Formats: sequence, C-alpha cells, structure tokens
Amino acid sequence: MHILLIHQAFAALDEPGGTRHHELSRYLTTRGHRVTIIASPVSYLTGAVPGSRAPWAERRADGSGITVLRTYTYPALHRSFIHRVISFLSFMVSSFFVGLTVKQVDLIWGTSPPIFQGVTAWVLARLKRTPFLFEVRDLWPAFAVEVGVLRQPLLIRASEWLERVLYNHADLVMVNSPGFIEHVRARGAARVELVPNGADSAMFDPQADGKSLKQDWGLSGRFVALYAGAHGISNDLRVLLQAADRLRAFPEIALVLLGDGKEKPALMTLAAEMHLPNVFFLPPLPKNAIPSALAAADACIAILKPIPMYATVYPNKVFDYMAAGRPVILAIDGVIREVVEGSAAGVYVPPGDPQALAEAIQYLATHQQEAREMGLHGRQTVEDRFDRSVLAGRLARLMEQMVNKV
Repeated sequence: MHILLIHQAFAALDEPGGTRHHELSRYLTTRGHRVTIIASPVSYLTGAVPGSRAPWAERRADGSGITVLRTYTYPALHRSFIHRVISFLSFMVSSFFVGLTVKQVDLIWGTSPPIFQGVTAWVLARLKRTPFLFEVRDLWPAFAVEVGVLRQPLLIRASEWLERVLYNHADLVMVNSPGFIEHVRARGAARVELVPNGADSAMFDPQADGKSLKQDWGLSGRFVALYAGAHGISNDLRVLLQAADRLRAFPEIALVLLGDGKEKPALMTLAAEMHLPNVFFLPPLPKNAIPSALAAADACIAILKPIPMYATVYPNKVFDYMAAGRPVILAIDGVIREVVEGSAAGVYVPPGDPQALAEAIQYLATHQQEAREMGLHGRQTVEDRFDRSVLAGRLARLMEQMVNKV
C-alpha cells in the first residue's frame, strides 16, 4: 500500500517539533507499506527556512520506505494572522500540484490544522480515486475562535463550513483525543475512529538520571521543573513566569523552558524585566534529543490557557513526559487530567493559576521520592495504554481496511 500524507507541519525525528507522523509512518513501513509525505520546508515551530529561501520542491528519502517532499510555502508563519493564512494557502496550492505528480497512491491521509491542507488531501483523493482519511489533531476553527485569533464573523462562518465539508466527505475521520469525538460527529463525520496521542516507550529510559546534561545547563544539585515544547499564545507561559516569581525564596528550584515559538522573545524580555534568577530558556531540540533533556528534569510541566475547549485535548508532550518516567505538573483540565490523575502520574493544578502552579512545583521538590513514584506510574500507563507501536498498529489496520474495501 502506498500512502500519501499531506502535512504542512511535519517534523522528522532529527528536527524540532511534534513527530507523531514520522513515528507512525516508520511503523507503517515495517508492515511493508510505502509513505510519501508532502510537507513545508518552513519550521512550524520557529518559522525559519533552512537555507536562503523556500524551494518549490525538495525530495528526501530515508531508505526505509518514507519519502518527504518539501514544497514551497510562503515563509511568514509568525508575522501576523494574515501572513499566516497566506502561508497556509500557499502550501495548499503547492502541495496540490506536487501531489498530482505522486503516482500509484492507494490512500490519501490529510491532517488538520491547518484545515486548508485537508482540502488538498480531499481533492487529490477524489482525482486519484482513493480513500480519504482525515485526521483531526486540533478542533479548528473552534480553538482559534476561543483563543481570539479568529474574530471576523465571515471568516469564522467560512471556516466552519469548510470543516463540515471535510468531515462529511472523509471516508474516515480519525481523532487523537476522545474529547474530539462528540464535536466531529455533531458536524457531520459519519465514521470516527480514535488513535490517541502517545509515546514511543523504547525511545525513553525512565531510569536515566541526566546528571551530565543538568551539569551542562549549570543546574547541578537543583530541582529542575522543565517545560518542553512550543512557546505560543495557547501555551500560557506567562503564568509559568509568574509561578517562578513566587518561587524566588527557593533557590534550589529551577524552571527550564525548552523550545521555541512566536511568544519566546516576549517571554525572555518579560523574564529579564522581572529579574527572575530561577528561569532558564533553552533552544529547541530535535525529537531524538528530547529523551536526554527529559532525563535531566525532575518534573515536567504541561500548561495551556484556561479555555474550556482545551479540556478536549491529549497533548503529545504529556505522554513523552510519562514515557520518560517524570512526574507531570498538569495545568490543563479535562480528558488529559483523567489520564494523569487516573494513573497517579502527577499533580493537577487549575489552568491560569500561578500560585497553585508554584505550590505544585514546590511540593514535588520537597517530596522527591513521591515524585519519582509518580513518574514510574506514568511510564507504566504509557506502556499499557499509549505506546506508539500499539497505536500505530491500530492505524495500520484502519488504513488496510479502507483500501481493501475499495
């Protein structure tokens, strides 16, 4: 089976960013399938383009049955909303024309957000007469409306119409969180399947102590609470800085923010203005270096804005934290809270509450044996329910069933 994935924000294991799709694609190739991925050369995390300019099309094959075609994208993701939309539309168009050149495709896999690339996948699937699998990773445009990024009523109505069109025309709608199921069904998805986010257990060693990397960071002997991931509007990292302000009296505690994003320069400026001696910013790392970074942490933080819609999400980073055997400090309510609390894998704090966040960090710093036990509980939960290889097997079976029905 030859699978064509349209995914603007695709990141390989040797790149910063979410690597769910590379990990799933690698598993699909072990079952004898081929995967071609059309992606953007512009980093979704940083907005940067390797080299001097974005190419029209650049081919990369890793020899394992995966081919990545990086196709032209307007390189202005982080400038403004209008520039961001132009970037999305440019990829929608370029990925369509490059997709036409990909031959002998058996299934087309589209993913959202951005939702515009779902249009490319749908049209290509109809032209090539193949099944169309539409994956929903975030509830767009609902999230964009709640955060305040999408405000113009006409654009909201047009986006909601497009969302319904894609749900109605997909042969299968796949979601990565159980919190999304009701939403997509209410908007016309006839067949919905859950393949949740998870982690590759084999990639992480819960017994690793990370002392050498902690030493490199200049944090030997300190309790490190680590946030790893995007520094965007939704991530509410100003609350984390406010929590750090409340932890000044505990010099043995260090807060490390690892990653990049549109908000990072402003966060660094704010931390400097607040004269926070316990906050450290680190550049993003490729996914294959993340296990070492998590091993250097004593606890890991997952945080989103206190928005009701975010109660539906299964953030990838939480499963990475758990796979690494690190206790989770969770400032996100909803379905992911059920996972963390249900497995005794960490501490929940109300989103948007810097005092509660500071108290949770301090608690784990003073109860480190309990923190280690939480981390091991989380690791066991990933092995039992959220291991990437098991989830990839479910995806492969769904795809094989779709193709065999045609």
